[in-house]
Amino acid sequence: MPDTTFLDWPFFEDHHRALARDLDAWCAAELDHHHGPDIDAECRTLVAKLAGGGWLRYAVPAAHGGVHDRLDVRSLCLVRETLARHSGLADFVFAMQGLGSGTVQLFGSDEQRARVLPRVASGQAIAAFALTELKSGSNVAAMETTAVPDGNGWRVDGAKTYISNGGIADHYVLFARTGEAPGSKGISAFLVGADTPGLEIAERIQVMAPHPLATLRFDGMRLPGDALIGEAGRGFAQAMATLDIFRPTVGAAALGFARRALDDATERACGRELFGARLADNPITQFKLAEMALDVDASALLVYRAAWTRDTGRRNTREAAMGKLFATEAAQQVIDKAIQIFGGLGVVTGVPVESLYREVRALRIYEGASEVQKIVIARQHLAAAA
Repeated sequence: MPDTTFLDWPFFEDHHRALARDLDAWCAAELDHHHGPDIDAECRTLVAKLAGGGWLRYAVPAAHGGVHDRLDVRSLCLVRETLARHSGLADFVFAMQGLGSGTVQLFGSDEQRARVLPRVASGQAIAAFALTELKSGSNVAAMETTAVPDGNGWRVDGAKTYISNGGIADHYVLFARTGEAPGSKGISAFLVGADTPGLEIAERIQVMAPHPLATLRFDGMRLPGDALIGEAGRGFAQAMATLDIFRPTVGAAALGFARRALDDATERACGRELFGARLADNPITQFKLAEMALDVDASALLVYRAAWTRDTGRRNTREAAMGKLFATEAAQQVIDKAIQIFGGLGVVTGVPVESLYREVRALRIYEGASEVQKIVIARQHLAAAA
């Protein structure tokens, strides 16, 4: 039985507690930790399932079919933590619906919002966020994809890679250099339909925890003027604002993985006999379980502090970076300890702790690698001390 005592913490309101309990019961009935070999089909099925359960409504505001008037980050975190504990792929699907529509929610025109957000909430459209490039990576300001004025619209050339939902998305929020100023101040965001001529899925990328990823190529892709999201030259700030909202949810997903690993390791230790006694009675095992429980609770405190800070109207750049950094790094250690407790069974393909080991690794990289989070935290700390 998963620990739910954290729901009594003052970060949460009654509707958060109801959400966590209702979603956990739904997941137990509807989701499986395992999935089939056709990841594209699995993701489409999960989008439909999550929409049917009403859970995708937490990824958009009420004006466009959502639950809350604006995105409630504590709810987003609870959804991701709960989904991750039951199914890493279901968590991925939910996360991309939010991230792939977040820039439209925050900065899009009324027409763009009306066109995209209801379809995301209902599962009729799959969303994607196209930011990363092969040569820029964490250095977003160094992107090389260009969008130049072309009549009443834009011409886009370049490539994006490691794009989640690449190849199955119905739309992409694309970031490209428009040249208003050097570096980060010359980037703009665009809403791009997947069927736009000049957009090619150049490569499908296979990763250690199967997710639909792709390299996108743009060869003279023409976009209408109204594809621009918000103001030209503000794309970098828009991307960072979107990531600031969703970064704590990455920590929440890691927390869900860690809770599952702790629960499974505890059950294994209590049920396995070794040298005439329960494995759980061995002091070395107890030390591991204690460290795992400590990491889980510390991660939860940091993640939900970051979410609560944002929901109460304050900037949470420092808190979000701390929550994401600690929870993702700690989850890797928790899962590793769980595998040690399982012994040989822990590295058998398909055993949950084995798949958790693969699932959690990417979280330390995407939406800001751990090293980037340390830089963010240090800069925030030094600025406050100045």
